Amino acid sequence: MKLMDKASVRKLVWEKLKHVAIPDSRFHLDFNQFIPDFNGSHVARTNLVDLDLYKSANTVFVTPDNCLEELREQIVLDGKTQVMPTYGIRRGFVILSPEDVSEGMARYSVSLDHIEKVGKYIGLNEIRDAYKLDLLVTGASAVNYSGVRFGKGHGFFDLEWAMLYQIGAVVDSTPVIAFVHESQFVDIELEVDEFDTICDYIVTPKRIVHVEGHRKPTAGIIWNKLSDGMMNDIPPLQELKLIDL
Repeated sequence: MKLMDKASVRKLVWEKLKHVAIPDSRFHLDFNQFIPDFNGSHVARTNLVDLDLYKSANTVFVTPDNCLEELREQIVLDGKTQVMPTYGIRRGFVILSPEDVSEGMARYSVSLDHIEKVGKYIGLNEIRDAYKLDLLVTGASAVNYSGVRFGKGHGFFDLEWAMLYQIGAVVDSTPVIAFVHESQFVDIELEVDEFDTICDYIVTPKRIVHVEGHRKPTAGIIWNKLSDGMMNDIPPLQELKLIDL
């Protein structure tokens, strides 16, 4: 595999992705702003929910990506609880339990415009004290055969993993699934940073790939590596800093 930096791969993949992506109502095809839904995502969702690790999960962490809206709906229908970060983690995390959702309102309840109204905000202290996350599912800009993924370039998912690991809500063996279109699944060697959260499974409309022989980050938040403004913009980081004192 050829080694490429993430910025170059992102540009390469986005050019292909625009032909299968479903435009966002606000951002159209500006993939700097969001991870899109794509043609065939319902097939990928079926592939994912057929996995035993999904069937056995009680609480699923799922990112607020457009491609995962149908999965978030399925999580409700399957009677599971989900934890979702808000956009940019700026309002922390939201928890949505099946009992929060009225009959026939599952799809409504998991849309990004409504999940914060139907569910409730939850802090890291409460997650630590009351929940163990059984599975994490994330979209991506691209992922390779080694499970190295990246998103829009902000590092939010890696930050989420680090916070959840630091409070004990996830462990090294907690499975992580990348949910992508085939055009986002690349045969390219990607640079790996110390805080990159490697995926255990890649699920596309065409296949499921199990990645083995890797370790996820176990350092928690590396405070001196945070980008400028993150502490001010992301309340859970402020909460975690207080927990660490």
